[in-house]
Amino acid sequence: MRKIQISVALAAALVSASAMAADVRIATEGAYAPWNFMDDSGNVAGFEIDLGNEMCARAGVECEWVVNEWDSMIPNLVAGNYDMLMAGMSVTDERKETIMFGDEYTPPDPSSFAAASSADVDMANASGLKIGAQGATIQAAYLEANLADGNDILSYESADQAVADLVAGNIDVLLADTSFLEPVVNGSGGTLAFVGDKVAIGGGVAPGYRQDEGELAAKMNASLADIKADGTLSKLLIEYFEKDLWAEQ
Repeated sequence: MRKIQISVALAAALVSASAMAADVRIATEGAYAPWNFMDDSGNVAGFEIDLGNEMCARAGVECEWVVNEWDSMIPNLVAGNYDMLMAGMSVTDERKETIMFGDEYTPPDPSSFAAASSADVDMANASGLKIGAQGATIQAAYLEANLADGNDILSYESADQAVADLVAGNIDVLLADTSFLEPVVNGSGGTLAFVGDKVAIGGGVAPGYRQDEGELAAKMNASLADIKADGTLSKLLIEYFEKDLWAEQ
């Protein structure tokens, strides 16, 4: 009789845990401010977290955030470790071969080069430079395709690590999204500066899903459309980027 009671109790606990489980698990990096970052309390925060929570609320689903390293973001999505990702990921044809993207929540963001203000850097005739970018990004692919000849290309696990090496003088130039680099350069006290021309790489930023998650993508697209229509997206963009990125298109 005691074994039966224990089994019943265990079954009830499992049902209760299942009922509390999130409907949708969303992965983000937590290391790409202002898109996503860890706050002082150790919780994930940022533009995409506020946007994703609003999308979930309007879709009527319970969502849970999962922090995942950038370079394994897509493989873990495909493996089913979470249901979608929102991690400052640009839409590209190459990524479309592996995952499905939802509607874009920001337009294409040109990439920029940053260097020490005191450095004599000519990106139009780049040679003998150590140029860094976060690994597995559109910027890293661009550097390998266009600037690997005559320069050393360095890949970093996170964008913050690349910035740290730039500040320390371990690399000459860093290539990253302009929206990420602007607060870095502006907050450097004049020690960093943009160099060369901006580079257009990739499309806008959008949520990513497994190829078979069309129903979830459609539900979230509908929520995002409402958020765009009532001005909530514009408010979030101004809050985190100090401008409505769509207004510049």
